[in-house]
Amino acid sequence: MKRTLIKSAQVVDGKGICNCDVLIEGRVIKAIGSLQDLNVDETIDATGFYLMPGVIDAQVHFRDPGLTWKADLHSESQAAVAGGVTTIIDMPNTVPNVISKSILDNKYAAARDRSFSNYGFLLGLNRDNWKEWSDDDLKDVLALTDDGLYFAGPGNLLCQFPEELSEIFKRFPDKVIALHCEDERIIEENIENYIQSNGNEIDFEHHHLIRSAQACFSASQRCVELAKSTGGRLHVFHLTSGKETSLFESNPDVTTKRVTTEVCVQNLLFSNDDYKALGTKIKWNPSIKTAEDREQLWEALLDDRIDLITTDHAPHLMEEKQKPYLQSMSGAPMIQHGLLVMLDFVHQGRWSLSQLVQKMCHNPALLLGIERRGFIEEGYYADLVLVDLNARTKIGKEDLLYKCGWSPLEGMEFHGEIKRTWVNGVSFEREGSPMGQAI
Repeated sequence: MKRTLIKSAQVVDGKGICNCDVLIEGRVIKAIGSLQDLNVDETIDATGFYLMPGVIDAQVHFRDPGLTWKADLHSESQAAVAGGVTTIIDMPNTVPNVISKSILDNKYAAARDRSFSNYGFLLGLNRDNWKEWSDDDLKDVLALTDDGLYFAGPGNLLCQFPEELSEIFKRFPDKVIALHCEDERIIEENIENYIQSNGNEIDFEHHHLIRSAQACFSASQRCVELAKSTGGRLHVFHLTSGKETSLFESNPDVTTKRVTTEVCVQNLLFSNDDYKALGTKIKWNPSIKTAEDREQLWEALLDDRIDLITTDHAPHLMEEKQKPYLQSMSGAPMIQHGLLVMLDFVHQGRWSLSQLVQKMCHNPALLLGIERRGFIEEGYYADLVLVDLNARTKIGKEDLLYKCGWSPLEGMEFHGEIKRTWVNGVSFEREGSPMGQAI
């Protein structure tokens, strides 16, 4: 059993930073403190570096199975771990859609020994499939979600159907119901209005007006009110508008909240002003909105109305993106550099390393009940990332590990560098063997 000693690291948790040593033995953290005279296989001098729990990205689309020409579990998990992400939670909009327990079980079975990161898969939720499930069926399911399933056709977002959603909250009061909240009726009306004014030639700079703040607020408000009235556990995915932040409670303890939410890295970085230069490369659903929205999202993140940070990593081939607006696929790769972007905000003084760890490591584990991960504690799995805040990293195409081969961040430079990542005690090597496991 390999023993690795990380010496003199600045160890970060949600409460602060301490200078100490960390001993990894096999897959777990064996000891933390001032560790002397140990018999180890490897000693790493971490003087001047920060040691954090590995990031848990609670919303990704790895496209596997069925869409693997653009991404797969093997390629995207390499990108994840290279970027300090040690656990991913994948959405159900693969082919087939993961809308039954048997399909979910098959997805887990197919993933074995293919992932560099740890992985968990959510079970897709629609208006009908939940009626057949028992509590026993869902005992090992991390959460239920409709995210991404709207691509299967209109009418698949549960925010549109309050009666069914209310019954779901009542039927599964202790299960996290994670929803994509956009009002499809408002979006369809906006599209029709733009077509009438401009024909089918819609500019990407109008994306935030078509998938508007009002479309998001209307849907999120409806879902939050339903969750509160029924006692359900609601998690609103990828918050994008400042108006929506008023719907959530300022409370740092995610374990006591029945209604939670998250923000994606790109919505803290970009605004609608960036469509002019980047266009389809930053076309996500929900849309990136205004600079004012971005600032209000930051305010809500810092006062604990927003609980998690995710990437909504959603790769497509560039030829799938470079089409007219209505045909262009929504989504972009982000997972390899999401942590790096947020480290740069630490350098800028927007927030602290402890706040980063709370939102990107601790809270995802607590919300989804992921055991022995997300914290640097004795007996926990050794999912760790060592970072240098004094270095700089420039994003080059040659360094990208995404199967799709591009990033909206290409050419940008950020303060910070991912020095090393461990998953289950194994140090990541690009040419190494997968070391992740199901959670």
